[in-house]
Amino acid sequence: MGQRRHGSATTTHAVRAALQRSQASLATLSKEFGINPKTVAKWRKRQTVEDQKTGPKEPRSTVLSETDEAMIVAFRRHTLLPLDDCLYALQASIPHLTRSALHRCLQRHGISRLPDIEGDKPKRQRFKRYPIGFFHIDIAEVQTAEGKLYLFVAIDRARKFSVTQLVEKSDRKTAWEFLEYLLSVIPYRIHTILTDNGIQFAEQPRNHNTAWSRPMRFDMICEAHGIEHRLTKPNHPWTNGQVERMNRTIKEATVKRFHYDSHEQLRTHLSYFMAAYNFGRRLKTLSGITPYEYVCKIWTSEPERFIINPTHQIPGLNT
Repeated sequence: MGQRRHGSATTTHAVRAALQRSQASLATLSKEFGINPKTVAKWRKRQTVEDQKTGPKEPRSTVLSETDEAMIVAFRRHTLLPLDDCLYALQASIPHLTRSALHRCLQRHGISRLPDIEGDKPKRQRFKRYPIGFFHIDIAEVQTAEGKLYLFVAIDRARKFSVTQLVEKSDRKTAWEFLEYLLSVIPYRIHTILTDNGIQFAEQPRNHNTAWSRPMRFDMICEAHGIEHRLTKPNHPWTNGQVERMNRTIKEATVKRFHYDSHEQLRTHLSYFMAAYNFGRRLKTLSGITPYEYVCKIWTSEPERFIINPTHQIPGLNT
C-alpha cells in the first residue's frame, strides 16, 4: 500500500528516516534534499516518520457548550431514545441544537448507537395509508385515590391527533356520548371508526336476531354522520394497536408516574398532557411536526375535508 501524505508535505518517509539517521549539519542536509533547514530540524527531533494529527487534541463542539453536552449525554443515557426523538425533546431547551451537532456529540461520547435488544426483531409492517379522518377508539381503566375511572381514547390513524375523556362508567351510553364529543372537537370530517367488539360499541353475536337485539345508538350516530363503523376481528387486539399504544403512552405519563388524590386532579393533568401531545410534541412519524401542525398542513392542501378552519383551535395566550 502506498504512502499517504498531506498535500503540503515536502518529504517522504524514506527522506525523513535518512534525516534522522544522518550526522551531517542542517545546512548540508537542507541543500542535499532541497528542503528548508527548519524542516530538517523538525524531523530530526521526532521519533517517528508519520505525520502528526491536526486539529484539536481533545475534540469538542464549536456549537454546543459543556453544559449543553452534559445535558444531551444525560438525557440520552436516561431515556435511550432514538436520535430524532432526542432532537425534538432537547430543542426546547437547546434551541441552536441541530441534528448533525447532536449526532457528533453522541459520537464523541460513544453513545451514538443504542444497545441491541436480545432476540430477533419482528418485521415491521406499515399501516395502510388512509386519508385524514380514520379514528381508532378504545377504553382503558385507570385508578386514583377516589377509585376507578374509565378512559376513552381516540386517535387518528394517519395524523396521530388524539382525543380523550374520563368517565365513571363504561357502558353504551358513555360510548356514544364520547363519540358525540369526538365529533364536536375534531375540525374535519370523520369517515371511518375502528373499535373492538366490546358491548359498549357493538351488539354481541349471540344476541343477533333475538328478542334482546336492538339498534346501537353508537351505530346510529355513525350512520347519521356518514361514518363507517368497523370492528376488529375477534381475538385480534393488535388490529387496534395504534390506540392500544396511545393508551400505554397516556398511562406512562399519568397514573403510572404520579399519585392522584382525586379524579379532578387526574382530569386536569390529563388535559394538560393531551394539549402538550397534540400541539407541542413533534413526532418522527410526522417528519418532525406536531399532530395539529400536520392537521393544519392538510387544511392547506385538502380544505374540502374540513368542517372549520383548524387554525382557529390552536391554543394561544388566552386559552
